[in-house]
Amino acid sequence: MTETVSSPAGSPRSASTQSRLLAERLRQALLDGAFPAGSRLNEVHLARTLEVSRTPLRAALQTLAGEGLLHHTPNRGFTVPEQSLSAIVDAYEMRALAEGLAARLAAERGLSDALRQRMEDALTDGDRALAPETADDARRGLYAEANAAFHAMIHEAAQSQLVRDVLRICQRVPQTSAHNIVAFDLDDVRQRHAAHRQIYEAIICREPREAERLMRQHVLAVKLSMARWFGQQRAVDPN
Repeated sequence: MTETVSSPAGSPRSASTQSRLLAERLRQALLDGAFPAGSRLNEVHLARTLEVSRTPLRAALQTLAGEGLLHHTPNRGFTVPEQSLSAIVDAYEMRALAEGLAARLAAERGLSDALRQRMEDALTDGDRALAPETADDARRGLYAEANAAFHAMIHEAAQSQLVRDVLRICQRVPQTSAHNIVAFDLDDVRQRHAAHRQIYEAIICREPREAERLMRQHVLAVKLSMARWFGQQRAVDPN
């Protein structure tokens, strides 16, 4: 990696902000396969490459370890875990069931005015992220935030702790997290975003079965994109 995240000279940046930006960049690098599975991340070398101090870098690495994207071993540091396609597919299958149930419950129970407005805001944020005028280097992070917000609000609207618990288990395989946009083909992601609007419309129109069907279809479509991406990664680096 050669991307620099340091602040311009004389421009103050808090350690927490720098750590968040570092976590975002390293998260996508890990999801893109920039670091081989099983490799150890040398903090000194990484800090030098990114032109940052080790304090915000370590905080960023700890954040990613908490998400399951890295393993941390005391006195040995951070390593990139192995991920199997089988585990990823299983997690997506389970997520499709749980997300579908969440959408159905949200449609059955209805949205408060405040939650409906927040969901519309998340959809608008997704529109902005995918608009032609949005810079390519910002598009992925902005859409990831909008995507995660949209799914989180459906989970909230479902009012089911069990659904949340199942989804939390699914996210132990980090490639299934709504925040981790792995296969970012722009046309593909635009189709996913269009599916968000269809799901939202089914929910506000109180169509539980349609909301559940659309959500399951949506998550399984992401699974297919993920499987294609995984196969491409293995073709480039069969080891």
